[in-house]
Amino acid sequence: MREFARVQDQALSLDYFDPIQSFPECGGVDIFIGTVRNHHEGKAVKALKYTSYTPVAEKMIREIEQQIQEKYQVSYVRVMHRIGYLDVSETAIIAIAYAAHRREAFQACEEAVERVKHEVPIWKEEFFMDGTSQYVEGCCIRKDTAESNHQVKHHQHENCSHEQIHE
Repeated sequence: MREFARVQDQALSLDYFDPIQSFPECGGVDIFIGTVRNHHEGKAVKALKYTSYTPVAEKMIREIEQQIQEKYQVSYVRVMHRIGYLDVSETAIIAIAYAAHRREAFQACEEAVERVKHEVPIWKEEFFMDGTSQYVEGCCIRKDTAESNHQVKHHQHENCSHEQIHE
């Protein structure tokens, strides 16, 4: 298995991850790549800056990967998150999951992204074209298992801003 930092201050690449050929039992691969887009809530975005408490972020991402691997019985789950100043179109996060079947790969990859975005101490500051900036708070999002339409539901908590997380 390839070893790499889960929190990187340089451009992210799929080359860090173990190749699917190392997992012949897997027929499903899911990859999520989140990039910086040029707008947020009607405002033009110039760039983002991600900061983190890296020692804890690294540990938490590895724990999340292990928990998801066990939960979905998938062979491989890895997440890498960028920190530093990112321009529009740069990659902020990559998550990858290899599983015997597509459904488990989809579920594992989605949960990995959601958990990293909402649990790991990585903070996002948005810089707008008008010269202003703001930190984006994570929101307490959960899947509503009672609903079969798989829509994301907002769950109210005292310290939860319902601003949406954007890449």
